[in-house]
Amino acid sequence: MGLIAYLKTQFVLQLLIGFVFVVSGLIINFIQLCTCVLWPVDKQLYRRINCRLAYSLWSQLVMLLEWWSCTECTLYTDQATVDMFGKEHVIIILNHNFEIDFLCGWTMCERFGVLGVSCLYAFRILPPPLTVPLVGWTWYFLEIVFCKRKWEEDRETVFGGLDRLRDYPEYMWFLLYCEGTRFTEKKHQISMQVAKSKGLPKLKYHLLPRTKGFTTTLQCLKGTVSAVYDVTLNFKDKKNPTLLGIINGEKYKADMCIRRFPVEDIPQDEQECSAWLHKLYQEKDALQEHYDKEGCFPGSTIRPSRRPWPLLNFLFWATLLLSPLIHFAYGVVFSGSPLLIIGFTLFLVVAFVAVRRLIGVTEVKKTGSSYGNQEAKKQN
Repeated sequence: MGLIAYLKTQFVLQLLIGFVFVVSGLIINFIQLCTCVLWPVDKQLYRRINCRLAYSLWSQLVMLLEWWSCTECTLYTDQATVDMFGKEHVIIILNHNFEIDFLCGWTMCERFGVLGVSCLYAFRILPPPLTVPLVGWTWYFLEIVFCKRKWEEDRETVFGGLDRLRDYPEYMWFLLYCEGTRFTEKKHQISMQVAKSKGLPKLKYHLLPRTKGFTTTLQCLKGTVSAVYDVTLNFKDKKNPTLLGIINGEKYKADMCIRRFPVEDIPQDEQECSAWLHKLYQEKDALQEHYDKEGCFPGSTIRPSRRPWPLLNFLFWATLLLSPLIHFAYGVVFSGSPLLIIGFTLFLVVAFVAVRRLIGVTEVKKTGSSYGNQEAKKQN
């Protein structure tokens, strides 16, 4: 292990990075709160400002992937599809197998200039926004559509939330995890039981997609969204990366197969649209089968270069926040005051717990749903 790789695994450095993210996030959230006064006056200005503020927070996570762990991202697609990135409103369909799948999506969004309005309107189930520090609060200000997985309760929320996004001032990438939860073997077994009961083809690498979210989103954003991007993600050497691994500086090689489907080529009828989505997931399964055997997706590759802005953004926040922290820590250590030392130690512990909680939100074992699990549904 080289010196730089060793330093990346040290708790002190990781804590400092976490400190910068948490404190800068709280500052950004406060500024977002202040921008609420703009909503009744100029809604579009409010949105543009909050997109930039969100970029300042999200890009710190992208910095970890691109500059800290130096993870490589390769696209398997054609140049014509890449030329459309950032130039149209789209729906993104992404498989949900890995803890950092969202982060790989974000790094591609950043490289094509749409990070501020990407993966922010995810039609998937999360804890209430105000219970998830920084990330949840930021999503709240960005009008993300939050659901409870109960269509009777979600109907008005979903239709209202999606309708508000029709006039979004910048090109929006709307992320959909159609599987509804991250892939695990247990969930896959339950999902395939549901597929068998409905007479649907079995999938090997995916859960049965939930069609209601996709058909509803397509219907509500008709006239706004011009295409659907199907993204299938996997990693070289059958790695299963984690956010904790990224923080420890582990390097991964991500591959993404991207296919573009114009909206006019997708059936408008709900049943036909649902059948189209099931067929899409059978194709995604075939792509994963090919990757499992060959170690790559079919087709040509494109490797967009990383941009310096995430690193510069992080360095700005680090310079702003770490200088006073280091000066304060120096004063505490040499003050000789037990009370100050204990207080500062408690502060470090709280910071560590906060960072760990944020990491825990992405962990597979702590996320997911009771899809197809009748016992869990009865308990709920």
